[in-house]
Parts: sequence; C-alpha cells; structure tokens
Amino acid sequence: MGRLNADDWARAALDALAEGGLAAVAVEPVAVRLGVSKGSFYWHFPNRQALVEAALERWEAETEAVIAGLERLRDPVERMRVLMERAFGDGRDAAISFRLISEVDDAVTGAGSSGVGAVVRRVSERRLAYIRAALEEAGQAPEEAARRALAAYAGYLGLAALARIGVAADGAGHLADLAMAELGLPSRSV
Repeated sequence: MGRLNADDWARAALDALAEGGLAAVAVEPVAVRLGVSKGSFYWHFPNRQALVEAALERWEAETEAVIAGLERLRDPVERMRVLMERAFGDGRDAAISFRLISEVDDAVTGAGSSGVGAVVRRVSERRLAYIRAALEEAGQAPEEAARRALAAYAGYLGLAALARIGVAADGAGHLADLAMAELGLPSRSV
C-alpha cells in the first residue's frame, strides 16, 4: 500500500465502525486493517477522538456526495428510486447509521450538542429533509411527505438491524420496491 493520508484512516475507521461500532474504532485494529504500524497513525491524528471525528466528518461528507449525485436527476421519483436502490444495496452505510444511532446516548443528541450525537442527528435530519423535499416535489403534501420520509428511513435502519442478525435476506431491488411503496411512489416498471 502506498503512503496513507488522514482520509485513508477515516475510511478504515468507518469500515471498523460498520463492523463493530464505535468501540471498534481503535488505533491498533485500524492500523492492522490498513496494514501499517500504529505509529503511522500519529502522523495524522493526535488521538483516537480525532480519528472518530474524522470518520464522522467523512460519513457526513458521503451523505452530501450521494445527495449531490442524486440532484443530477431531474425527476424526483427517479431520484428516490436511485436513492432507495443505493441505500438498500449499501450494507456498510446502513450498518454505520444503525450502529451510531443505537450507540448514541440520548443526552448528547440535544440542540447545541457536539460530538457523535450531533453528527448523527445532523446526518439523519439531512437525509430526512432530502427525502421529504423530493416527495413534496413529486406532489405530496408536506405533512404526508414528512410521515412517509420518516417511515422509509426507519425501514432502512430496521433493515440494517435485521441484517446484523442475519434475518434480512431480500435483494436490494425488492427492498427498494417496498420502500418506494412506503414512500407512496411507483415502483420500477417491469
């Protein structure tokens, strides 16, 4: 492997988080994952907390990148179809989302909070707002769009939980069709 940068460490930390939660984001195991000594970690980060923060920044940036990519599609129904297929096909993000939401203490998610809880809340609110806006653009009333966006996101997180215990086995396309129905949008034409 070539010379690593801080983003390589953040990406590996997110992979560790997806597999084992926040506790798995530790310097030595992430170094092993990258195939380097833990000494190289300190070229990029002063401590584990800085690595966790970088990983969370990367996760948030990944959400924004997905949204930016979706904005290239003009049709809001097509945007939601692509989003649902991507969401249900990306077990890594689902695992990260579920684990972070599950591990965050309620006390840290309040307004003005910082750290993990603040990022989880911000990413979740951004995702919900994006889905809600697309549903409104597709013609749904704001209240209905908000309810449907919440139900779809909850379904996504629930699937992540079930996948962790080996219960969810449906393919991404089938799950995306179900999510589209939950969103009140037509599923893919057959």
